[in-house]
Amino acid sequence: MNSNKFFTTATIAKIAIISAISYVLMLFSFPIPFIPPFYSLDFSEVAVLIGGFSLGPLAAVIIEALKNILKAMTGTNTAYVGELANFIIGCALCVPASIIYKKNKTKKGAIIGFIVGGAIMTLVGVIMNYFVLLPAYSVFFKLDMDKIIAIGTAIVPLIKDKLTFVLLATTPFNIVKSIVIGTVTFVLYKHISPLLKKN
Repeated sequence: MNSNKFFTTATIAKIAIISAISYVLMLFSFPIPFIPPFYSLDFSEVAVLIGGFSLGPLAAVIIEALKNILKAMTGTNTAYVGELANFIIGCALCVPASIIYKKNKTKKGAIIGFIVGGAIMTLVGVIMNYFVLLPAYSVFFKLDMDKIIAIGTAIVPLIKDKLTFVLLATTPFNIVKSIVIGTVTFVLYKHISPLLKKN
C-alpha cells in the first residue's frame, strides 16, 4: 500500500473518528453469565472491524492502538495490563478479518474473515492469558494465582488450575465475543460503509 495514498487527510480524519467511537464503546462493558466477572464484553471491536473493512488492516491496527491509548490515558484499573491485552487480542480478531475481507469484499468474505479472526483471537487469548496476562494480574494486583483460579472454580467447578481456567473460562469468553462482535458488525457494516468510502 502506498503510504502517501493511505495517510490522506480524509483517511486520518476517519480513523480518528472511528477510534473515538471505539473508545466510547469500550467504556460500556458488561459481564457474561458463567464467565469470571473480570472478563467483560464491550462492542469497541465492532468499530475497529468496520474501520478495518472500510480502510484496510493497517487502519484496524491504528484504531485499536488509539482506542487503548485513550483508555490508558483517561484511567486504567488494570495496571495497563488490560489495555495491552485488549490491543493484542483485538488485533488478533480484526486484522485477519480485515485482510480476508480486503481480498474478497463479499458476504462470504466477511463471514470467512469473522471465522478466521475469531479462531486466531481465541488461540492468541489462550497463549496470552496462560503465559502473560494471568501471571501479570497476579503480580500487579498481588493476588495469588490460586485465588484467581478459585474465582473461576466458583463459576465453573471443572476449573482446577491455570490451564483449565484458560480453556474453560478464557476460551468460551473469546468464542462468545467473536460471535457477538462478528454478528453485530455484519448487520451494521453495509449500512455504515457508504459513509466511510475513501473517495
